[in-house]
Amino acid sequence: MFTGIIKELGTVRSLDAAGNIYKLGVSCRSIVARADIGGSVAVSGVCLTVTRKDAGTLFFDVMAETLRKTTLSGLKSADAVNLEGSLKAGGGLDGHFVLGHVDCVGTVKEIAAKGDEYVMEITFSEGFGHLLVEKGSVTVDGISLTVGEAMKGSFRAYLIPHTLAETTLGKKRSGSRVNLEFDIIGKYVAKLHAQGRPGITEEFLKANGFR
Repeated sequence: MFTGIIKELGTVRSLDAAGNIYKLGVSCRSIVARADIGGSVAVSGVCLTVTRKDAGTLFFDVMAETLRKTTLSGLKSADAVNLEGSLKAGGGLDGHFVLGHVDCVGTVKEIAAKGDEYVMEITFSEGFGHLLVEKGSVTVDGISLTVGEAMKGSFRAYLIPHTLAETTLGKKRSGSRVNLEFDIIGKYVAKLHAQGRPGITEEFLKANGFR
Protein backbone atom coordinates (compact mmCIF):
# COMPACT_ATOMS: atom_id res chain seq x y z
CA MET A 1 0.00 0.00 0.00
CA PHE A 2 1.10 3.56 -0.75
CA THR A 3 0.01 7.12 -0.01
CA GLY A 4 0.46 8.92 -3.33
CA ILE A 5 3.21 11.15 -1.93
CA ILE A 6 6.14 10.93 -4.36
CA LYS A 7 9.50 10.50 -2.66
CA GLU A 8 11.75 11.08 -5.66
CA LEU A 9 12.03 11.06 -9.43
CA GLY A 10 13.77 8.03 -10.85
CA THR A 11 15.33 7.63 -14.29
CA VAL A 12 14.63 4.68 -16.57
CA ARG A 13 17.84 2.84 -17.23
CA SER A 14 16.48 -0.08 -19.27
CA LEU A 15 13.31 -1.91 -20.33
CA ASP A 16 14.13 -5.21 -21.98
CA ALA A 17 11.95 -8.16 -23.01
CA ALA A 18 12.69 -11.56 -21.46
CA GLY A 19 10.01 -13.90 -22.84
CA ASN A 20 6.61 -12.78 -21.54
CA ILE A 21 8.25 -10.67 -18.83
CA TYR A 22 10.04 -7.37 -19.19
CA LYS A 23 12.98 -6.29 -17.06
CA LEU A 24 12.73 -2.67 -15.96
CA GLY A 25 15.73 -0.91 -14.44
CA VAL A 26 15.27 2.44 -12.68
CA SER A 27 18.09 4.56 -11.29
CA CYS A 28 17.29 6.39 -8.06
CA ARG A 29 18.89 7.73 -4.89
CA SER A 30 16.99 7.38 -1.61
CA ILE A 31 14.46 4.71 -2.61
CA VAL A 32 17.16 2.21 -3.60
CA ALA A 33 18.71 2.33 -0.14
CA ARG A 34 15.41 1.52 1.61
CA ALA A 35 13.94 -0.98 -0.85
CA ASP A 36 14.22 -4.70 -0.13
CA ILE A 37 14.32 -7.55 -2.61
CA GLY A 38 10.74 -8.77 -2.81
CA GLY A 39 9.42 -5.45 -1.54
CA SER A 40 7.06 -3.13 -3.39
CA VAL A 41 7.72 0.20 -5.06
CA ALA A 42 5.17 2.32 -6.95
CA VAL A 43 6.61 3.35 -10.32
CA SER A 44 4.45 6.14 -11.75
CA GLY A 45 1.53 4.66 -9.85
CA VAL A 46 2.15 0.99 -10.75
CA CYS A 47 2.97 -1.35 -7.86
CA LEU A 48 6.03 -3.41 -8.84
CA THR A 49 8.15 -5.93 -6.95
CA VAL A 50 11.89 -5.35 -6.57
CA THR A 51 13.72 -8.36 -8.00
CA ARG A 52 17.28 -7.05 -7.90
CA LYS A 53 19.22 -3.98 -6.86
CA ASP A 54 22.71 -2.71 -7.37
CA ALA A 55 24.49 0.58 -6.81
CA GLY A 56 21.85 3.19 -7.50
CA THR A 57 19.45 1.04 -9.55
CA LEU A 58 16.35 -1.01 -8.80
CA PHE A 59 15.20 -3.78 -11.12
CA PHE A 60 11.63 -5.02 -11.55
CA ASP A 61 9.93 -7.81 -13.48
CA VAL A 62 6.94 -6.42 -15.39
CA MET A 63 4.27 -8.62 -16.94
CA ALA A 64 3.29 -7.90 -20.55
CA GLU A 65 -0.30 -7.37 -19.33
CA THR A 66 0.90 -4.60 -17.01
CA LEU A 67 2.62 -2.86 -19.90
CA ARG A 68 -0.50 -3.07 -22.05
CA LYS A 69 -2.76 -1.56 -19.40
CA THR A 70 -0.50 1.22 -18.11
CA THR A 71 1.77 3.91 -19.47
CA LEU A 72 4.86 1.83 -18.65
CA SER A 73 4.69 0.47 -22.21
CA GLY A 74 5.83 3.86 -23.49
CA LEU A 75 8.89 4.19 -21.27
CA LYS A 76 12.23 4.88 -22.90
CA SER A 77 15.75 5.12 -21.55
CA ALA A 78 16.31 8.37 -19.58
CA ASP A 79 12.58 8.94 -19.03
CA ALA A 80 11.63 10.20 -15.56
CA VAL A 81 9.26 8.17 -13.35
CA ASN A 82 7.60 8.94 -10.03
CA LEU A 83 8.74 6.69 -7.18
CA GLU A 84 7.25 5.86 -3.80
CA GLY A 85 8.22 3.06 -1.43
CA SER A 86 5.51 1.05 0.30
CA LEU A 87 3.79 2.43 3.39
CA LYS A 88 5.34 1.13 6.61
CA ALA A 89 3.31 0.37 9.72
CA GLY A 90 3.17 3.50 11.87
CA GLY A 91 4.18 5.74 8.97
CA GLY A 92 2.45 9.03 8.25
CA LEU A 93 -0.46 9.05 5.80
CA ASP A 94 -0.14 12.41 4.07
CA GLY A 95 -2.05 11.50 0.91
CA HIS A 96 -4.69 8.75 0.74
CA PHE A 97 -4.75 4.94 0.55
CA VAL A 98 -3.21 3.95 -2.80
CA LEU A 99 -2.82 0.33 -3.91
CA GLY A 100 -0.75 0.81 -7.04
CA HIS A 101 -3.36 -1.03 -9.12
CA VAL A 102 -4.04 1.15 -12.16
CA ASP A 103 -7.71 1.30 -13.16
CA CYS A 104 -7.25 2.90 -16.56
CA VAL A 105 -5.04 5.19 -18.60
CA GLY A 106 -6.24 8.77 -18.92
CA THR A 107 -5.22 11.53 -21.31
CA VAL A 108 -4.24 15.07 -20.41
CA LYS A 109 -6.65 17.36 -22.22
CA GLU A 110 -5.30 20.69 -21.06
CA ILE A 111 -2.89 22.33 -18.61
CA ALA A 112 -3.51 26.00 -17.92
CA ALA A 113 -2.02 28.51 -15.50
CA LYS A 114 -4.47 30.08 -13.07
CA GLY A 115 -2.72 32.60 -10.85
CA ASP A 116 -0.14 30.78 -8.75
CA GLU A 117 -1.59 27.36 -9.53
CA TYR A 118 -2.17 25.22 -12.59
CA VAL A 119 -5.32 23.46 -13.72
CA MET A 120 -4.96 20.06 -15.36
CA GLU A 121 -7.94 18.43 -17.06
CA ILE A 122 -7.73 14.70 -17.66
CA THR A 123 -10.12 12.61 -19.73
CA PHE A 124 -10.83 8.93 -19.07
CA SER A 125 -13.24 6.15 -19.96
CA GLU A 126 -16.76 7.10 -18.85
CA GLY A 127 -17.14 3.65 -17.33
CA PHE A 128 -15.17 4.87 -14.33
CA GLY A 129 -17.07 8.10 -13.78
CA HIS A 130 -19.08 6.72 -10.85
CA LEU A 131 -15.85 6.30 -8.88
CA LEU A 132 -14.97 10.00 -9.05
CA VAL A 133 -16.22 12.53 -6.48
CA GLU A 134 -15.56 16.26 -6.36
CA LYS A 135 -13.14 17.09 -3.52
CA GLY A 136 -12.36 13.38 -3.31
CA SER A 137 -9.02 11.75 -4.09
CA VAL A 138 -7.56 10.35 -7.28
CA THR A 139 -4.09 9.06 -8.10
CA VAL A 140 -2.44 10.36 -11.28
CA ASP A 141 0.85 8.64 -12.18
CA GLY A 142 1.17 7.70 -8.51
CA ILE A 143 0.45 11.23 -7.23
CA SER A 144 -2.35 11.79 -4.74
CA LEU A 145 -4.49 14.66 -6.04
CA THR A 146 -7.78 16.24 -5.03
CA VAL A 147 -10.52 16.27 -7.64
CA GLY A 148 -11.37 19.93 -8.16
CA GLU A 149 -14.22 19.35 -10.60
CA ALA A 150 -15.74 16.07 -11.76
CA MET A 151 -17.36 16.07 -15.19
CA LYS A 152 -18.65 13.47 -17.61
CA GLY A 153 -15.59 11.62 -18.83
CA SER A 154 -13.06 14.03 -17.32
CA PHE A 155 -11.96 15.82 -14.18
CA ARG A 156 -9.88 18.84 -13.24
CA ALA A 157 -7.15 18.93 -10.60
CA TYR A 158 -5.43 22.04 -9.29
CA LEU A 159 -1.65 21.81 -8.97
CA ILE A 160 0.86 23.97 -7.13
CA PRO A 161 4.26 24.68 -8.73
CA HIS A 162 5.96 22.35 -6.20
CA THR A 163 4.02 19.36 -7.54
CA LEU A 164 4.94 20.20 -11.12
CA ALA A 165 8.62 20.66 -10.19
CA GLU A 166 8.98 17.51 -8.06
CA THR A 167 7.00 15.01 -10.18
CA THR A 168 6.59 14.05 -13.82
CA LEU A 169 3.43 16.15 -14.10
CA GLY A 170 5.63 19.12 -14.92
CA LYS A 171 6.59 17.38 -18.15
CA LYS A 172 3.05 16.55 -19.26
CA ARG A 173 1.44 18.26 -22.20
CA SER A 174 -1.91 18.03 -23.96
CA GLY A 175 -2.21 14.46 -25.23
CA SER A 176 0.09 12.95 -22.60
CA ARG A 177 -1.08 9.63 -21.14
CA VAL A 178 -1.27 9.10 -17.37
CA ASN A 179 -2.04 6.17 -15.07
CA LEU A 180 -5.23 6.63 -13.05
CA GLU A 181 -6.24 4.87 -9.85
CA PHE A 182 -9.54 5.86 -8.30
CA ASP A 183 -10.04 6.00 -4.53
CA ILE A 184 -10.38 2.54 -2.97
CA ILE A 185 -13.04 3.79 -0.53
CA GLY A 186 -15.08 5.02 -3.47
CA LYS A 187 -14.81 1.59 -5.10
CA TYR A 188 -16.18 -0.11 -1.98
CA VAL A 189 -19.05 2.36 -1.78
CA ALA A 190 -19.88 1.87 -5.48
CA LYS A 191 -19.86 -1.92 -5.11
CA LEU A 192 -22.08 -1.87 -2.03
CA HIS A 193 -24.48 0.52 -3.73
CA ALA A 194 -24.69 -1.73 -6.78
CA GLN A 195 -25.52 -4.66 -4.50
CA GLY A 196 -28.18 -2.67 -2.67
CA ARG A 197 -26.29 -3.00 0.60
CA PRO A 198 -25.68 -0.27 3.25
CA GLY A 199 -22.70 2.01 2.83
CA ILE A 200 -19.35 2.04 4.56
CA THR A 201 -19.56 1.28 8.29
CA GLU A 202 -16.91 0.97 11.00
CA GLU A 203 -17.36 -2.79 10.97
CA PHE A 204 -16.95 -2.94 7.20
CA LEU A 205 -13.71 -0.94 7.32
CA LYS A 206 -12.26 -3.16 10.06
CA ALA A 207 -13.18 -6.30 8.12
CA ASN A 208 -11.33 -4.97 5.09
CA GLY A 209 -8.12 -4.04 6.87
CA PHE A 210 -8.75 -0.37 7.73
CA ARG A 211 -8.02 -0.01 11.45
